[in-house]
Amino acid sequence: MSMTITGKVYLVGAGPGDPELLTVRAHNLLRRADLVLHDDLNPPAILALAGPQAAVENVGKRCGKKGVAQEQINARMIEAARRGQEVVRLKSGDPGIFGRLAEEIDALEAAAIPYEVVPGITAGIAAAAAMSASLTDRRKTSRVILVSGHRATKGEPHEKTNWKALAAEDATLVIYMPGNNFAGLRDELLAAGLDTGTPAVLVSRAATPQQQHGSTTLGALDQLPTLESPAILLIGRSLAGVHQRLSAEILALALDETGARVSPL
Repeated sequence: MSMTITGKVYLVGAGPGDPELLTVRAHNLLRRADLVLHDDLNPPAILALAGPQAAVENVGKRCGKKGVAQEQINARMIEAARRGQEVVRLKSGDPGIFGRLAEEIDALEAAAIPYEVVPGITAGIAAAAAMSASLTDRRKTSRVILVSGHRATKGEPHEKTNWKALAAEDATLVIYMPGNNFAGLRDELLAAGLDTGTPAVLVSRAATPQQQHGSTTLGALDQLPTLESPAILLIGRSLAGVHQRLSAEILALALDETGARVSPL
């Protein structure tokens, strides 16, 4: 009688890219994994935490670039687990936030492969922390709404985001994959009822050495610079302090470049 050998798949959140923001659980799983299937955005510093026995494979999918199909990733996880291997499917941020986690769970369950989900710090939360921002200042906002600005995928119908149902004065919008049509987004959010003075902050590569950011108000959203992806757009009244601080820093830099005396902030 033959014995079936089955490994296990760990669907692990790698956080925003800083190795120090990994969970201890994620770190330990990387060290003992036989196979690491990682997103394109996972940096070398995190991949280097995999043990010497691990095969490390890039299965990234980036918008506008050719990548590994989701069906291929599913098949690779299942095939390795059936050989008895421990597989870490390493996803940027948190696996359950715009990471196609449900599709991979469905595939694993259909193949009767054991799995575990290990959470990570999602980029939206990392972006707010990097800006020293509270997303839920109880004096101004009572809810946080995570939404993707990019919803269309090849072969699937495009669903237009219902901004009227999402935009509210008491909410902070955390927009993943916001694209660069900021003028169009501004118009839709204004039409949905938000005020032109609502603060907006764009953060690129949050919590990494490559982090960049820009700050404005909703009425001037189209004046935001185009920053390198992945980027997060935060919009809401809770960001008022962040907008004021960043605006003061920009003014100080401008005055400094003209040779004027700059007072400490």
